[in-house]
Parts: sequence; C-alpha cells; structure tokens
Amino acid sequence: MHRTVATATTRGGVLTENGDSVVTLDQVPRWSDAEYRSYLEYGNEDPSFSNSYFPDPLTFPGEESSSYGMVSRFPVDQEINSKIYLWRGQPWNLEVDAVVNSTNENLDEAHSSQGLHAAAGPGLAEECETLGGCRTGMAKVTNAYDLPARRVIHTVGPKYAVKYHTAAENALSHCYRSCLDLLIENGLQSIAMGCIYTEAKNYPREPASHVAIRTVRRFLEKHKDKITAVVFCTSTSSDTEIYKRLLPLYFPRDKHEEEVAISKLPADIGDENGETIIDERKIRINPLPKKILPKPPQDQVELPVSDVGLVQRNSNYLDTYLDPAFMSLIKDPDQRRQEQWEKTAEGRGGWNCAKMLGLGDLGGPPLSAAEEYSLHSRYLAKANSLNLSEIAEMKIVYRGGVDSEGRPVMVVVGAHFLLRCLELERFVLYVVKEFEPLIQKPYTIVYFHSAASLQIQPDLGWMRRLQQILGRKHQHNLHAIYVLHPTFHLKAAIFALQMLVDNVLWKKVVYVDRLLQLFTYVPREQLTIPDFVFQHDLEVNGGKGLIVDPRTKYVHHRP
Repeated sequence: MHRTVATATTRGGVLTENGDSVVTLDQVPRWSDAEYRSYLEYGNEDPSFSNSYFPDPLTFPGEESSSYGMVSRFPVDQEINSKIYLWRGQPWNLEVDAVVNSTNENLDEAHSSQGLHAAAGPGLAEECETLGGCRTGMAKVTNAYDLPARRVIHTVGPKYAVKYHTAAENALSHCYRSCLDLLIENGLQSIAMGCIYTEAKNYPREPASHVAIRTVRRFLEKHKDKITAVVFCTSTSSDTEIYKRLLPLYFPRDKHEEEVAISKLPADIGDENGETIIDERKIRINPLPKKILPKPPQDQVELPVSDVGLVQRNSNYLDTYLDPAFMSLIKDPDQRRQEQWEKTAEGRGGWNCAKMLGLGDLGGPPLSAAEEYSLHSRYLAKANSLNLSEIAEMKIVYRGGVDSEGRPVMVVVGAHFLLRCLELERFVLYVVKEFEPLIQKPYTIVYFHSAASLQIQPDLGWMRRLQQILGRKHQHNLHAIYVLHPTFHLKAAIFALQMLVDNVLWKKVVYVDRLLQLFTYVPREQLTIPDFVFQHDLEVNGGKGLIVDPRTKYVHHRP
C-alpha cells in the first residue's frame, strides 16, 4: 500500500517519490549488536551525530559499580534486548507493522507529528475525522495509506506541570502501553515510536525518556513472545544523546552495565507496568478482627526461673522486628503528648549559648530512634514524589566513584552552595534522595571547601537538622569526611559541631590541604573535580611543580 519507490538507492534504503528513504529493520542495528556504536557514529553521515558528542556514562572512568551485591531491578535479558532498536530519523520512513503518531485530543493534522500526514496522504486525515477524538493517555489505530507501515497508532501525550508531575508521568506511561496493547490486539509485531511529547506541552525530555524506556521494558517482560521489534526513533541529537545514556539502565547488555545501572537508576522506577508508585494512594485492606472465644479459667502455673527468662528473651527478640515508628504509637496518647511538651519546654528553656553566638538553634533534646526513623521516611517519600532536577543542575552534591578501599563516594562542592539562590527545603529533599542508596553500606564524603568562604553558608542549627533527617544509618555507615582546603572558620565550625551536636560523627572529619594528598584517599580518576578547585589549590599552596588532570590532560602549573 505504500508509495512506489524510485530506483535510486541511498545508504539507508530506497528513495520514495518525495525523496525520503524507506528503511527496513534489516538496515537498523539492534541495541544488542556489537557494531551498534560504530553505526551510530558513521551510518547517518551526519557530523553532529558523532559518538564523541554523546558520551556513555557507563564507560567513564571512576564510574565503577558500587552496588555491593544489590539485586538489579532490570537484569540482563538478551531476548528482550534483541527486540530493541534505536534509530535517528522519522518513524514513518521505517517499514514496520505500525508507527506511532503523537497528536492532540482532536487528532488534528496540525498537531500531529510533523511530516506524517504529508507522507501518508489525505486519506489519513479523513479517517482520523471519523474516530471521534482520543483522550489523553489513550490510543487509536488507523490505516497507514501511503506509508511503508501497515498501521498508524495515534496517541495523546499529557501536558506537564511540576505540581502534577506524577499524573503526567503515569499518563505518558499509559500512552506507550496503550500503543503496545493496540499493536498486539491488531495482530501486529513491530512498532516504531517517536518521542511522545511536544514542546508545546512542556514535558522535559529526559524524564519523558525514562518513562518511555521503562514502560517498554516492563511491557516486553510480559509480552516478549508477541512483539518482535520496538524501534525508538529520535529526530534530534539531544534526544539521541538522552536515549543512548538511558537505554543501558533499563536494557543492560552485559553484567557490567547491569551492575553500574543499579547505582544510576532513579529511586522511583515505577511498578510492574512502569507507572509511578504513590504510597499514600495505595488501598490498604485490613483483615477482619478474629472472634475471640472466652477460654475456661486455668490454674496459674509458676514457671521456673529459667523459663521466665526464656519468655522475656523471646518477647524482646520479637520487638527487634517491629517498626520503631509503630512501636512509638503503642504508648498512651496522653503520655506521648506530655513527653512531647516536656521535650519542647526543655529545648526552649534555659540559655541557648549557640544561638546567642550566631551559630543557629542547637537547643532541644535529641530525637529518639523512632522519631528519626519517622522523620527520614517522610522526607524520603516526599523527595521521591518531586522533580528536583533544578537542584541537581547546580552540582552542589553529586556521586563520585569509590575511594581507595572501594567505598562509594559522595562529592559536595561548597562554592556551588548559593544560599541566596537556593530553596533549602528542596535541597534537603534532594540530599535525602541522593544519599539513600549510599547510606545502606559504608561510604565516604569528599567536601571541596575551595573558595567556599566567599559564599554565605548555613548555620550549625541547620546542619544539626539535616543530620537528624538523614538518620542514624547515615551516621553509622559514614567512614570519613575528607575536607579539602579547610579554612580557620570552617575548622572552628566543625569543632563547634563536635562539642555541641555530635562528637562521634564530626570526629570523622579529615582535613586535607592539598589535592595530591586527597588523591591518596580517593584516586583522581574516581572524582569529577571542578576546574576552579585546581586553580585554588595552586593559589593556596603555591610552590614549584605541576598537577596534570588525568581526565582532561590539562597541565596546571604551580607558580
């Protein structure tokens, strides 16, 4: 049914009457093919599509796996990988069973994927008018007319707003799932899918790509015997870069990619269908209370001393399995309220020396284990439900590689902490979200204080609060905090934290005056270091010699 092709041929296939090339699946390499990278670099003869522009984070030095035996949520599956393709070009140029058209609720030609209707001919628009529109997140199917494909599946992507990002993610996930459902219902097996979002709907590209890839992965896990090919089609270099970075996370091709993906996957990877999970909206059904029959009175039997100890020991053993937050609720409500008032009065009463000295509010009693557990859980749940990409872009906190003993490293850049431009509550949420995968096992923090004294820093009261939110597991598993280029003011602040907040945690601080000294604790190739840190090290330490950055090969000469 597709257009008669001309006799001229091109690198991608044969030319149609309007000059587009019809490409068969045989000419598109699979994601699992070994020659995939070389094809992407040379197959399109587009210099802007060079592989050097799209580095694969899984191949960076210093990005080794720090999963510590964690089970991958997307294990290697070569059968599924063989069905995945990534192709730069318009999907309607592919000779597949179905192509996807991203459109609006009215299925208008003006709001459809650019160039689709022109390639398909007028018959496509006429059939779309008979469908009665389409709801957001749903899909409808038509004939393909002059296209090389057999069918066109039309779907309506959601509008994006940060406040309702969870609803938008689930609607977008339903778009991809509806398209794949229609593919199977119509007895089709191969599909080409463009990016189902438009600039007019303000959907961020990278979050949308996460949703698309994980939804397809989850669908193929259930229906891989019914689908032979899913082609992700990109039309811009930026989209291609995003897909090349994210595909190894959800479709790892070997054990190395699988292990590295464990630490790089976002905290929320959806449910079994790829949809975002909202714990607060889960339906909880409690079992009906059992009918208790009265028991006949029995004579009280005195247990031997050894048996009494056994009963008490078993009771304490069971208590260790209970949620501390739940255990705190067992107390009488009036008793808990009175204890809370006493703690508040104790914290506000008396002379708060730290606050008088301008160090922040360090008053108040420490939180119990149950209170810290509940506080951390609330912050983590909220952080997982928000889009905090603007905090990530500031590069205040980011993951490094591993230290000299194999512990994962979290990097903190003090000079990037712009207090006047930062919403502290959102920053705390981002810190909780980023630290959560690391604090389950021993880990290390590297803090660059280089030039940070020029910025306003938070007070000790805020640091104490952040420590409480991160919880006791963070304090227990933290191996060391390596502070580079410390100043006298910073050392005084840390001494105050040791004396007034936590003597155990802040005793783990190790002061490092030179970069070369830091590299003895954390190898250079395991760190991404801002350029100004090198410059600051030269200005502060001076002396003869030079430092060569092994990543950029840039030589930093000492004056």
